Amino acid sequence: FALLGSNGAGKTTTVKILATLLRADGGTAAVNGFDVAKDPAGVRRSISLTGQFAAVDEILTGRENLVMIARLRHLGSPRRVADDLLNRFGLADAADRRVSTYSGGMRRRLDIAMSLPGNPAVLFLDEPTTGLDPRARIEVWKTVKELAGNGTTVFLTTQYLEEAERLAGRIAILRGGRIVARG
Repeated sequence: FALLGSNGAGKTTTVKILATLLRADGGTAAVNGFDVAKDPAGVRRSISLTGQFAAVDEILTGRENLVMIARLRHLGSPRRVADDLLNRFGLADAADRRVSTYSGGMRRRLDIAMSLPGNPAVLFLDEPTTGLDPRARIEVWKTVKELAGNGTTVFLTTQYLEEAERLAGRIAILRGGRIVARG
């Protein structure tokens, strides 16, 4: 699913509401069967969120970033979890390099990988290609398609129609905080 809209349309606000980071001022919403207002803990257990800018620790290596997340989520075998994700996202050769040496596309793929330990049912990607060059954008598109193909529900926000058309089976257009078209 893609939520398409220009800057200021309300895409990030919508994601924050659905991810229980912001309280809605009206209406109702459910994510993965959980009401965002009545059962925020249920929502949080079933989702992961990647924001507009890569939230990776550039001092750490790619592997260390992933091990840290696996430990924070209390998963068994954090190193194995990290290595599996590094392989899945084509980052195994750079696993022991500091993230500060990664390209923009590599950082973004690592950022998305960091949202996957624990296998969330729903993954929110808030403008995942913002600021990336064309090659890095294509790398992220490939990753999103792979995630969706493997059964993860991906909720993507973007301001690029081409991106929404390539990556989503369903699209809604947001303007001024309201959905004005869907299909």
